[in-house]
Amino acid sequence: MKNNFENLAKIIIKFRDDRNWKQFHNPKDMAISLVLESAEFLEHFQWNTPKEIKQHLKDHKSDVSEELADVLYWVLLIANDLDINLNNALTEKMKNNELKYPVDKAKNNHLKYTDLAKS
Repeated sequence: MKNNFENLAKIIIKFRDDRNWKQFHNPKDMAISLVLESAEFLEHFQWNTPKEIKQHLKDHKSDVSEELADVLYWVLLIANDLDINLNNALTEKMKNNELKYPVDKAKNNHLKYTDLAKS
């Protein structure tokens, strides 16, 4: 996965740098862009039943894919600009999640880890 993140990051950084857009990219505005693109992705599911979502994904998979790619674009760009190694960050996050959500308590259970500890 490391090579995939790095290769994708190189592609988007080249795209941005070829257009001299880095001057417009500060953490606040990039974070806003990430949230806006996430909202556009979310719009594909809003107000739909599970059955409608299934059909929508069949009919509009390309559109949904593009919105999800836009989210990944901003995640990779932000990680690059903030010097965050996503592979390391995700690996550490999953280790923490393993501790917060032990299988014996979390399996088939949607409770947040703070509530799991009480059960």
